[in-house]
Amino acid sequence: MKNRQRNTGRAGEALHAAERAGKGALHGTERAGKGTVHAAERAGAEAVHAAERAGAEAVHAAQVLRREPFWQAQAALLGALILYLTVPGKLILGPTWLMPALELLLVVGLWLDRPRASRVDASRERRIVLVLLVLVACANLASLELLVHYLLHGGKAGGRPLIISSIVIWLTNVAVFALWYWQLDRGGPDRRARGLEGEPDFLFVQMSEEGFESWAPAFLDYLYTSFTNATALSPTDTMPLTIRAKMSMMAQSIISLITIVLVAARAVNILS
Repeated sequence: MKNRQRNTGRAGEALHAAERAGKGALHGTERAGKGTVHAAERAGAEAVHAAERAGAEAVHAAQVLRREPFWQAQAALLGALILYLTVPGKLILGPTWLMPALELLLVVGLWLDRPRASRVDASRERRIVLVLLVLVACANLASLELLVHYLLHGGKAGGRPLIISSIVIWLTNVAVFALWYWQLDRGGPDRRARGLEGEPDFLFVQMSEEGFESWAPAFLDYLYTSFTNATALSPTDTMPLTIRAKMSMMAQSIISLITIVLVAARAVNILS
């Protein structure tokens, strides 16, 4: 009798254990199902957000390209490169391919610096462009120094090559500083187009006129600023506002002054 009761008790315990195991398995299945549903919902939400971000970035890239057409800067640089090929080898510091190679690298750097839908931050590419710009400016300045040295100590020379060389150096100076102003002002073209710019480095006429609230300078505006500064040897209708802008325009005016006054005058004197 006692054995029978013990067996009955054990059977009851086994039954309860089986019920608990079944309930646990059921709850586990329910939790797993809910977890799967939540994971699927999160994955779907993340996919939607990723698609929205990609769409927003694509729209931003198109807006930047419309407001800041990078091909204008590339075309100006390629024009300076073609002109520089006419400079005699004795007026080029180092190998004759150095300056064209630097300018080609700068063209590639500008291509990499263009806005793309897959990239939000362009600070690294912008730093590369600025370094290449400094190198091109230094190479052009070295050519000017060699030209001045040749005029003062190199003896007689034909006036035509000297005039052509001085014009090429002057035009390269205009193109390089136009690119510099374009990259310098308010953090560069990409930040200006995003609306993330800081304080302006240059004051354009349109910025103080009514009806131009949505106006923003493009590369051709900086090219015009560079040209007028190199021609008049001082700011004209665009005023520098920051120290770095003032120092940049002063450096360009000094280079232009040396090129125009010393080199061109000597070349014209040789022609006469």
